[in-house]
Amino acid sequence: MSRKLIIYFFFTVYCFLFTAILNAQDIPAKPNPPRLVNDFVMKLSPTELSSLEQKLKVYADTTSTQIAIVIVKTTGDSGPYDYAIKIAKDWGVGQKDKNNGLVLLWATETRKLRIVTGRGMEATITDAVSKRIINTILKPYFQGGQFYQGLDVATTEIMKRASGEFGADAQSDDDGSIIPFLVIIIIVIVFLVIAAKRGGGRNGGAGGFMGGWLGPIIFSSGGSSGWGGGSSGGGFGGFGGGDFGGGGAGGDY
Repeated sequence: MSRKLIIYFFFTVYCFLFTAILNAQDIPAKPNPPRLVNDFVMKLSPTELSSLEQKLKVYADTTSTQIAIVIVKTTGDSGPYDYAIKIAKDWGVGQKDKNNGLVLLWATETRKLRIVTGRGMEATITDAVSKRIINTILKPYFQGGQFYQGLDVATTEIMKRASGEFGADAQSDDDGSIIPFLVIIIIVIVFLVIAAKRGGGRNGGAGGFMGGWLGPIIFSSGGSSGWGGGSSGGGFGGFGGGDFGGGGAGGDY
């Protein structure tokens, strides 16, 4: 068997397992009535929620670009990226024909931040831009306890970038090869799958599998997404079914 065929086989297995894991994640239900600012842990005041909601709604109405803020306690057994991309895809943030959605995720207990961008946003909100927004805006404000101010300034920056008011930063190239890393990950995942099946699901189903074996090793944070909450301010018409390809960046504070 050729090296290329072996790599393709491992990559196929990885994609299959990744899809199964992604589908097993527990994320908040799509908001009903629809809203762009979703605070499930009540970190923001009603006035702050209303202000951000109105700001993002006006921008969505004007440009059709949808920026969704999601605030949870933790991302459970999932990493912040997987959790955010699951929300983005399941909720359908952005327009279906434009894929112009963006999700800004904040996990308050684990102090994790993540931005994921729709395929149509990747040219203006590049990975480098997303990282800069997290490191130079959200992180300093959040470290000072100014959560609303950080979200307000960050969303303004995103709007300016997406509207082309100034150019996006170039993305840095990855000098290393990702293939050896993926192969190692696949081997570890396959080993854990076999071990989990032999040991039996303590909790049963995808939840037991994730919580007992893969969750603590693959993903970075645990727990639940907190208790339900929402944003004030109405009038948002709903998400349009946009698609996401994996762009964005993450960090903590």
